[in-house]
Amino acid sequence: MSDEGHALEIGLMPSGFCWPEGKRIAVVFNVAYEMWSDGVASGVGPMGNVLADGIFDPNADSYGRYNAAVGSRRLLDILERHGISGSVLTSGKVAEHQPQMVKAIAQAGHDVVAHSYAQDLLGPTLTPDQDSDSIDRSTALIEAATGVRPYGWVSPRVTSTIESQQRLVRAGYRWHGDALDQDLPYMQRFPEGEILAIPMSVEFNDLSHAMRFGRTPGQFVDLFAEALDGIKSAPAETIILDIFAHGHCYGRPAAAWAIDKIAALCVLEEGVWITTRSQIAEHCILQMNVAA
Repeated sequence: MSDEGHALEIGLMPSGFCWPEGKRIAVVFNVAYEMWSDGVASGVGPMGNVLADGIFDPNADSYGRYNAAVGSRRLLDILERHGISGSVLTSGKVAEHQPQMVKAIAQAGHDVVAHSYAQDLLGPTLTPDQDSDSIDRSTALIEAATGVRPYGWVSPRVTSTIESQQRLVRAGYRWHGDALDQDLPYMQRFPEGEILAIPMSVEFNDLSHAMRFGRTPGQFVDLFAEALDGIKSAPAETIILDIFAHGHCYGRPAAAWAIDKIAALCVLEEGVWITTRSQIAEHCILQMNVAA
């Protein structure tokens, strides 16, 4: 494939591809562990009417701060009670300000994924130098906190340019999650090298569920349970289902129980592979190499 705005070539998963043990459904619990740049507030807030004309919104700022202060820890505690390792999308600024917490998360067996230096740094809005700086700072700060260099990246808003993805290749990343255009991972090949794109499914995201659609935590659980039942009754396909929870949204007591319910449901499903994005990357790269 050589369309403008895409990789020079993509490699799809081999025919008959399955997850380990022949399973067809992979479930990833993604926890967004985020901070914003100094003087920048979260783009959403509980009042709905974020202040206009670029005025700093203390309400939205306080709402976003809950993520790293309280909410993400509550979500991870839920996963750990169920014996689940999550993919923790971690701002470089979080690793800078809470290195011991990030280290503990990695030591608990979670997948620490680089998530830009700060949540407001969106790739398409940055200059090449700013984008490179965000990648380099995030990588160095997470490595300093955990002792392990991250090799997976998901951008804020799951939004990066093709140029950003090429910079990730140059920085040594093996996979990214900034894709919505396939059900299964695929390999992007550039002059600089290759990187696996692991598409993010969008149906079970707490922010859009609560903030955009105004649905309840109970509906979040029902939505997932109904989808899982429907998928199991349909002809078998190999797919990924992402549960996406933000510390400042469903990390709060009135909603976190929904993640607990979904985790309990998944643990009971023998046909489901509860995994992380990095484990998916390892499995896919191995299968591609075997098929080559």
